[in-house]
Amino acid sequence: MNHLPTSSGTLALTRFPEDPRDQLRAWDAADEYLLQHLDTSGTPVTGDVVVLGDRWGALTTALAASREREGVPEGPELVQITDSFLAQEATWTNLVRNAIPRGAAQLLSTRDAPPERADVLIVRVPKSLALLEDQLHRIAPAVHAGTVVVGTGMVKEIHTSTLNLFERILGPTRTSLAVKKARLIFCTPDRAIAPTPSPWPRSYELPDGVGIVSGRTVVNHAGIFCAERLDIGTRFFLPHLPQRRGPARVVDLGCGNGVVGTAAALANPEAEVVFTDESFQAVASAEATFRKNTGPDAKAEFRVGDALAGVAPGSVDLVLNNPPFHTHQATSDRTSRRMFTGAREALRQGGELWVVGNRHLGYHVMLRRIFGNAQVVTSDPKFVILRAVKR
Repeated sequence: MNHLPTSSGTLALTRFPEDPRDQLRAWDAADEYLLQHLDTSGTPVTGDVVVLGDRWGALTTALAASREREGVPEGPELVQITDSFLAQEATWTNLVRNAIPRGAAQLLSTRDAPPERADVLIVRVPKSLALLEDQLHRIAPAVHAGTVVVGTGMVKEIHTSTLNLFERILGPTRTSLAVKKARLIFCTPDRAIAPTPSPWPRSYELPDGVGIVSGRTVVNHAGIFCAERLDIGTRFFLPHLPQRRGPARVVDLGCGNGVVGTAAALANPEAEVVFTDESFQAVASAEATFRKNTGPDAKAEFRVGDALAGVAPGSVDLVLNNPPFHTHQATSDRTSRRMFTGAREALRQGGELWVVGNRHLGYHVMLRRIFGNAQVVTSDPKFVILRAVKR
């Protein structure tokens, strides 16, 4: 846990799930820069405030604390919109930790209908330009001529293409000077720009040579990793998936657009596939991909959550996983470790975890520590597929 000084007092903040070994903070210089700007500019945060893309709840918690201090009456809302289940949980946790009522903020996902009005729009620039495009299109009808629009991000996250999106969808845009490698974005709404629908989701056809899903259609909502093409790790994984027949419960862990779980369902029509991801956009994409390629009798479950939390222990026969090794801009094995540990708990005796990853990440070491075994199924100069069995 770390402490963020603000004009409303010092806030105790943490990421979710909280891990005493994790040295990463729940905010960065971009969050600090934005909060300082709101204070020094006197921007009123007592009206309807919308926060897009708050990563661990630092912005929402700080604004909620400020509104509590100002005694904002019932009516105007503070709304957070995020694609991350973990960000939502972190926000709830941080609100409670700082004695702020849960009702002080409304937490929406990117799949929920956005609010109808925004007097202040705060945008934490996401890593995905597509997600930014989608969210600006969705929130644009709520923006009026008097809306204060402020974005924030680290310098390496803000590009000309980022500013062009604000300019094209909302209105004239400029940036601040950089402070601690962070920058602000200022946008003046132009109501002459008619709101238009988001161009997402998009679809593409899978290439040949990827097993049973070759030539099939994949559906991607904005923000999905490699939304325009099949990522090379999954492309290597698909032709080597385990061949199973008969009733089985299979988990596509960190499912993304669901192509791996869909391949498992097509290869074994008797399987029940569980698609799970912490991204609301990913699970929506997985369901759309699955429905596009399977019949009405195909069995599947779609879960937004923290890895395999909530899946009953000993209830799964096979877990398929292409784990991420980045948390926003930070490289970390925290997510893969949680995924592997959760997989071992969810698997039945004799159940298997199949993992694809970059060779240099050394997942075999972590798997041997957690499962007591790890076998190389196949590899190439860049990727390796590993199999671990629960014994």
